[in-house]
Amino acid sequence: MLEFLFGKQLTPKERMRRQQRALQTAQRQLRREVTKIEQEEKKLIKEIQASAKKGETDACKVMAKSMVRNRRFIKKFRTMDTNLTALNLRLARLSTNHDMAVAVRDATKAMRAMNAGMNLPGIQKVLMDFERESGVMDMKEEMMEETMDEAMDDEDEEEEESEEIVAKVLDEIGIQLNQTLGS
Repeated sequence: MLEFLFGKQLTPKERMRRQQRALQTAQRQLRREVTKIEQEEKKLIKEIQASAKKGETDACKVMAKSMVRNRRFIKKFRTMDTNLTALNLRLARLSTNHDMAVAVRDATKAMRAMNAGMNLPGIQKVLMDFERESGVMDMKEEMMEETMDEAMDDEDEEEEESEEIVAKVLDEIGIQLNQTLGS
């Protein structure tokens, strides 16, 4: 309360925490009361039994009425405890919804900033330039491959010629070797 007087405002999360703490405190107090009433009920049962043994029926009736009232209070307290639990869960759901809304808002801001930073005509121009240069590069690559293939074909022809020459030389030597071996 003093924060309000001095101008400090609580964030929604801080307010939520405070409310949840207050609810949890109230639930603990209710549970303590239920425990106390249950203990009193046990005592009343023993007193009713003792009074019944003594034959004091009027005292038994009064204590029985008190026990019925205590049971009603216990039932009411448990109902209140359940309602407080439901309220606490509802607050948690509200907090989650708030967090999701903030996340969506931030994501929207980020997307808006990215969209503002995009230069669509510039991107299109860059992509068109890339496509054109890629085509030029493909053409050059094909030309290089053709040139290499032609150069390799020449080497193949040279290789064939050299093999023919070697074969002739070997044939001549073979003939000479055959002639020298034959004699």
